Amino acid sequence: MGRKWNNIKEKKASKDANTSRIFAKFGKEIYVAAKQGEPDPESNRALKVVLERAKTYSVPKAIIDRAIEKAKGGSEESYDELRYEGFGPNGSMVIVDALTNNVNRTASDVRAAFSKNGGNMGVTGSVAYMFDATAVIGLEGKTADEVLEILMEADVDARDILEEDEAVIVYAEPDQFHAVQEALKNAGITEFTVAELTMLAQNDVTLPEDAQAQFEKLIDALEDLEDVRQVYHNVDLGE
Repeated sequence: MGRKWNNIKEKKASKDANTSRIFAKFGKEIYVAAKQGEPDPESNRALKVVLERAKTYSVPKAIIDRAIEKAKGGSEESYDELRYEGFGPNGSMVIVDALTNNVNRTASDVRAAFSKNGGNMGVTGSVAYMFDATAVIGLEGKTADEVLEILMEADVDARDILEEDEAVIVYAEPDQFHAVQEALKNAGITEFTVAELTMLAQNDVTLPEDAQAQFEKLIDALEDLEDVRQVYHNVDLGE
């Protein structure tokens, strides 16, 4: 798989450590998920996924509660879910997911981030076919064999179970996200280092040093945009 998911999460959190940006993005995402169905994670699977992910980023309970209460209050504020695809330096591939209340602004901002950092926007489908939607769940305190046994006993399938640094990472089909978590929770595991529904590149590529530096600037520019929710790519950054 090639990705160090705990390190990626820590890098993102560290970059936003002195700002409220990451929490504001989660507030928006939680609100949108709560508006799409019942504002109760037990009956709203989309909301439950967002809340599980928010926990791994230590999003304050006050922000979570405020977003859910806003949805319960019947706020008319609405957002569009958008996906952009594009290419970075040396033909690297990037997918950008966004939540926005101004489609023109977001499209312009994303296009500018690409063009100013050695990339260019692609058409729908130009990149996504090289990625697989994947559930990624990480935990500590168990070995890969122990996690495999837990999932087998619960009759839950996983694509792969790997030990990465001091964590065990489970890769599964998106529709197995909750089943994997429930099986692990029933085995006494209550804390997860990673809980993501992501787009995982089928093949990672390594860029030459100058292109990688430019690529990292591109990813930072995209992640810094207010409307961008997630950025996926196929470059091995050595994290």
